[in-house]
Amino acid sequence: MSEPVLSLRHLRRSFTQGGDTLHVLRDCSLEIGAGESVAMIGPSGSGKSTLLHSAGLLEKPDAGEVWIGGQEASRLKDSGRTALRRRFIGFVYQFHHLLPEFSALENIVLPQMIAGVSRKQAENRARELLELIGLSNRAANRPGQLSGGEQQRVAIARALANKPRLLIADEPTGNLDPTTADHVFQMLQELVKAQGLALLMATHNHELARRAERVVEMKEGALTTI
Repeated sequence: MSEPVLSLRHLRRSFTQGGDTLHVLRDCSLEIGAGESVAMIGPSGSGKSTLLHSAGLLEKPDAGEVWIGGQEASRLKDSGRTALRRRFIGFVYQFHHLLPEFSALENIVLPQMIAGVSRKQAENRARELLELIGLSNRAANRPGQLSGGEQQRVAIARALANKPRLLIADEPTGNLDPTTADHVFQMLQELVKAQGLALLMATHNHELARRAERVVEMKEGALTTI
């Protein structure tokens, strides 16, 4: 059996508020392999965002380990975590956060150039991704000229620009109407399979969650498979 892309081992995270201790993550463990999609459901405040932030190396757990691509990341210094995050992880959020003054193509080119890729290579990769998501004819359009679903598809392409192995998605269809959400999620699943990504997605949409290969539930800081 191949090594998982993401392995979360016994994560714990607590916060102190007004003298009280709030246990946000309680011994959470999860593994995701290449080409596998896992949907995480749970009520607001249950710990979903904290788990995503820990998996995406945006914050450190109090205890436990985060393994990405065979490397233990939770004890790295900030510079090492940042380097690992840039190399291995792509992020998709509920709101697309595209830069409004740049075209769809340029929004996908920019993160590659920040990572040191040449302009020509970045543009070639951006055009390849726009073709994959069915928006090659919209390359020159700015976000304000795209529909909500098109904007989110460009945001997904941007997350894939630097060829990550792990995709972290936080309510990626939460700002879309049901039909558009269905189309975007279908495209996301196809990309995960085609490119051998590991997908960890938090969603309130139980219907879409059931279409993932696995569904896990976060409840009062505890993670269970359902």
